[in-house]
Amino acid sequence: MYIGFDIGGTKIEACVLNDATEILYKERVSTPRNYDEFIHTIVHLVHKIETELHIDAKVGLGLPGSISPISGLVKNANCTFLNGHDLKGDLERFLSRVISIENDANCFALSESVDGAAVSGRLVFGAILGTGCGGGLIIDKQIWRGRNAIAGEWGHNSLPSYSLEKDGPSRQCYCGKSDCIEQYISGTGLELSYKLATGITLGAKGIIELVKQDEEQAVQCYKLFIDQAARAFSQLINVMDPDDIIIGGGLSNYDAIYNDISVAIQKYLFTDVATVSIKKAKFGDSSGVRGAAWLSRS
Repeated sequence: MYIGFDIGGTKIEACVLNDATEILYKERVSTPRNYDEFIHTIVHLVHKIETELHIDAKVGLGLPGSISPISGLVKNANCTFLNGHDLKGDLERFLSRVISIENDANCFALSESVDGAAVSGRLVFGAILGTGCGGGLIIDKQIWRGRNAIAGEWGHNSLPSYSLEKDGPSRQCYCGKSDCIEQYISGTGLELSYKLATGITLGAKGIIELVKQDEEQAVQCYKLFIDQAARAFSQLINVMDPDDIIIGGGLSNYDAIYNDISVAIQKYLFTDVATVSIKKAKFGDSSGVRGAAWLSRS
């Protein structure tokens, strides 16, 4: 049996998978506000699950951050209380077993590659378009981390062919650079584009609803978003030429984006025919926690 945890800024989702890829248990709890409480919560949930299901399980965690290959400490986590801690070592000490920890986008991509929308693909890129913009790279059903453990961090490349006239004022990213892809093709990016165009603050879901109603400003912002996404995804295809690009996150729920991006991307590719499949995640919000469970299996 495999226990997976998907760690978010406001919630922790846990699940149990068996070898037949069936989910036997799911639970959500609020994310604690400090490190000691976080450790206690994970340890408590593992013991609770194992007691209720009468199992001994392997455990994997998906984090909105990563483990430094140099120090072994958490870095770049949006749950900032995790940064600088030996999370893997501390959990292994309390749970007396090996703990697998990965970036949440890698977990998402792994789940969709193992038995999800990209099950037939050899080279798969998973992109999460939510509050931010993350990515994970899978080769032959295995996470490809790269020499520096940053493979897939495409959201912090610069937006290709950025121009003030087309894309609006330069946007500062929390990473310290300007005009990262994440600042444009994310829910936050779409919201900012709409605010700059209208002066109105509205969530991405509300903007998409206006797009469905053919509201002029929302449609223009959406068309810009699609063009920006096409530019960003074209980089991936020109460099890696993947079999599949799987999209998750809140913006993945608008079904029109898959065809719209696929059409818009053609003019940016270094080929006359592009057969890469841009698809919606099969398991939706559950992809991340399923991938975390698969970490210890793979």
